[in-house]
Amino acid sequence: MNVRLVDMDWGTEMANALGADASGLRIVCPFIKAGALDRLLSLRPESVQVITRFNLADFAEGVSDVAALRMLLDAGARVRGIRKLHAKLYLFGSSRAIITSANLTKSALDSNHEFGLIAEDAPIIAACRNYFDDLWRRGGDDLARDQVNEWEETVTRHHALGDRPPYREVLGDFGADAGLHSTPPVSVPVVVADADQAFVKFLGEGKNRVPITLSTIDVIRWEGCHWALCYPNKRRPRRPRDGAIMFVGRLTNEPDIRVFGRAIGMKHEPGRDDATAEEIEHRPWKENWPAYVRVHHAEFVAGTMKNGISLKELMAELDSDSFTSTQRNAARGEGNTNPRKAYMQQAAVELSPEGFTWLNERLQTAFDVHGKVPQDTLDTLDWPTDVPNS
Repeated sequence: MNVRLVDMDWGTEMANALGADASGLRIVCPFIKAGALDRLLSLRPESVQVITRFNLADFAEGVSDVAALRMLLDAGARVRGIRKLHAKLYLFGSSRAIITSANLTKSALDSNHEFGLIAEDAPIIAACRNYFDDLWRRGGDDLARDQVNEWEETVTRHHALGDRPPYREVLGDFGADAGLHSTPPVSVPVVVADADQAFVKFLGEGKNRVPITLSTIDVIRWEGCHWALCYPNKRRPRRPRDGAIMFVGRLTNEPDIRVFGRAIGMKHEPGRDDATAEEIEHRPWKENWPAYVRVHHAEFVAGTMKNGISLKELMAELDSDSFTSTQRNAARGEGNTNPRKAYMQQAAVELSPEGFTWLNERLQTAFDVHGKVPQDTLDTLDWPTDVPNS
């Protein structure tokens, strides 16, 4: 029997399988991220069929991408949705089958502890094909492009409103019922590992630093950073893309910058992401800081600013590898490589991959040690009630 058990490097295994037989690619997978999918589609399979989930809550949580559905349709793939799907099966022509715990995400393919088997035996491949065909028949109609457009608008509006009641329960699941009994929805944690951008957004200025003993909820309430991060009008945020991880830092009087939260950012859209007259009346300082990067799924360290992560420590440990700009300049051998100068007079700074990992791990530890500001506390704060047209 030609079967191998595998527990690592699934990205290489799938690329090798598709390189050996690109006559057809069939995928059963609940969660699909655009970056991981692009790696397979770049190998140009002749035909593609995908069974996945059409639960808009998955897209809102970031565990799966609407952009991946669009990418599949652009590649000529046929796509169907099944409710409560959990299986992961990858079929490569008639020559190889992969059964694994790995979803089609970068972290699953490259770094997670995933386990499964690779089979090249005809009887196993045939059984997997029968399973796929049966599920495909129960999957209803093929996905249409206008559905993708509608879902993208729905999820974008949900994010722009801050992912909060009463909007969480109305996203909908558009997958076919394959005969399983309905079960209560499971809360999926926010996914940050697959993000391809990360920034530290600075709150405050040198002239208005806050005490390190100030509570994080007081900072959140004053800044409104649970749903929007503000930039000055002359420095509109043009670099963050949808899905960028926005670490939230506040200038403190040590002096230091303490990173006390993170959220998922949205690309700035002029008009939609400009402070309204009502918002400026509520926070007059927004008159000089009216440009937004809206955020959703924000989470903050409980307690005081002291529980946040020191940006000084990040720069001391990583030096030029702290930020994208200093790392790039060090590689070129020209330009500023001092991270302490890289963020001077800036509203935000983009982290290098190493900086992202360093900060993310330490912030997660802070969450574990000190806890998070409860969601029901955040829900009592002010939130947008509508989204202006862009």
